[in-house]
Amino acid sequence: MRTVELLLDEAADLAVRDAWRRLANAGLPSQARHRSPTNSPHLTLATCRELTAPIRWELAEVAAALPLPVRFTGVVRFERPTSVLAWGLDLDSALEGLHRRVWEAVASDSPAEALNPFHAPGRWSPHITLGRTRRAGAFAGRRVPELLPAPPLSAWLTTLRSYDTETGGLEVLEPR
Repeated sequence: MRTVELLLDEAADLAVRDAWRRLANAGLPSQARHRSPTNSPHLTLATCRELTAPIRWELAEVAAALPLPVRFTGVVRFERPTSVLAWGLDLDSALEGLHRRVWEAVASDSPAEALNPFHAPGRWSPHITLGRTRRAGAFAGRRVPELLPAPPLSAWLTTLRSYDTETGGLEVLEPR
């Protein structure tokens, strides 16, 4: 499986990593516990089985639209099927349009069953994951927001990349 992700500017990346550290120091699930060199704060846009030539062609156009400014909205929690704590991003028209272009690119040359329905336009909730676990309700009822620094007011999405879940490889998707 391949992901299509956006990376944050350096200041926002550091703020997310600070939140990761605070969660880990409090003994809570945190992305800081993932020691892989490929682990970095990111916004997942879509997944697909492979990045075919037609998909790559379309993603090169998306990469050319970067950097893109975004605004953080605060702490969000998801229970699907894992417990996720994240900082939400405002789904303004620019981010919504970029996401739709990525979705249409991967959907155009992928079997429908290979696409994650949570990434579909209208269902997608843009967020930067701070912590996740298979333990249901892990972040519910806790004073987690008090542990975290305030998210940046704004940031830039700077780089389009793909992660290969089978090989562990990363690939920056360049504009053409």
